[in-house]
Amino acid sequence: MTPKLLNEAQLLSIYVGESDRWRGKPLYAAILETLKKEGIAGATVMRGVAGFGAHSRIHTAAILRLSEDLPLVIQVVDSPEHVRRALDAVAPMVREGLITLQDVEVIRYTQRYLNPLPADRLVREVMTRDVVSLAPEAPVAEAWQKMLETLIKAMPVVGKDGQVLGMLTDEDLLERAGLQQRLSVAERLDDHLLAEEISRLQQSPLTVADVMSRPAITVRADESLGVAAARMAKAGLKRLPVVDENGKLTGVLSRVDILRLVAEKEVARVTPPPGAARVVREVMSPTIPVVHQEDGLTEIVEKLLESGLHRVIVLDEQDKPVGLISDSDVVARIQPAQRRSVLSALFGQADVPASKVTAADLMSPGVLTALPDTPLIEAARWMMSPKRKWLVVVDENGHPLGLVDRHILLRALTGG
Repeated sequence: MTPKLLNEAQLLSIYVGESDRWRGKPLYAAILETLKKEGIAGATVMRGVAGFGAHSRIHTAAILRLSEDLPLVIQVVDSPEHVRRALDAVAPMVREGLITLQDVEVIRYTQRYLNPLPADRLVREVMTRDVVSLAPEAPVAEAWQKMLETLIKAMPVVGKDGQVLGMLTDEDLLERAGLQQRLSVAERLDDHLLAEEISRLQQSPLTVADVMSRPAITVRADESLGVAAARMAKAGLKRLPVVDENGKLTGVLSRVDILRLVAEKEVARVTPPPGAARVVREVMSPTIPVVHQEDGLTEIVEKLLESGLHRVIVLDEQDKPVGLISDSDVVARIQPAQRRSVLSALFGQADVPASKVTAADLMSPGVLTALPDTPLIEAARWMMSPKRKWLVVVDENGHPLGLVDRHILLRALTGG
């Protein structure tokens, strides 16, 4: 079944009689065989208990009339092009009956072959119990200092009674407290620039409660991992605070915690049915922020700001991916005298300083790539390295076709 099914699909319903025949076999069986040959993902036959059709004769499944010609309904849900192709093949077979077609919204489509997520496990079995939290009355400078010390970029905000009031991330500090860089960038700065940032934040009257994201999206420790993963994917979150039945913080569940379970899961040694192998081609984003090796600092910063993704892929002269540049790479590898100017440029507050540096100078060599037919579970395994947040989907010539990140991967694995 194509990924288009999740956006637009059609329901084909075929009403026939149980006694109808086609070339010596029951019509419903012949229709099923034809649908399978046409590549339809699946079909269902339902047997009615009573009904009447064009001849107005009532048929029933009453105990004394089991031999009556009971109504059957064959239903198919697939993409419009697949349904139309199937309809052309089966319509001539229905010499007496009814065929209907309608648009439907597919909420979820998965199979046991496609869903390696151990959704029945409880959150408490997977969550991290040692949680660093913040008090709502803490100054923003204190929160930033704690993030720098622990390298944790998202922390639950907890009241005196243990209730989770919100979440504070480095992005919240960027947007609402005037912070000048994300945590991953700050990790690469020297002590002098960090001290300047903390000193500036200490002048702010804002507290954690003023800038945190609220209300907090949480999950209970006794809820299933499937519920938690779907909630996380729908909201686009990397972490969920875990609470007990009274709403008090007991842990944190991260996107990496979930993907690690998928990556470690042993896949049953079975041959998936046609169309069942879920692969990266079906979920990848076609938008890839790229620069070329010879591009300069201006082009790199502009692409980082344009994409909003904090990293870009570097292509060689054959348009093959050879490296990756993050905003933290730019800050760390530029000349120390230019770092303040580059930070302002990355924040959109100043022009890019003049520099002869190129993408080839700034990039981290090597890009995680995969062919379009790579199964999602393999992609999950490859992306579990802390630095492997992106996977570039390439064609047989090594040219990029699309991009898969951890959010895309989690949404795919949860059927989102």
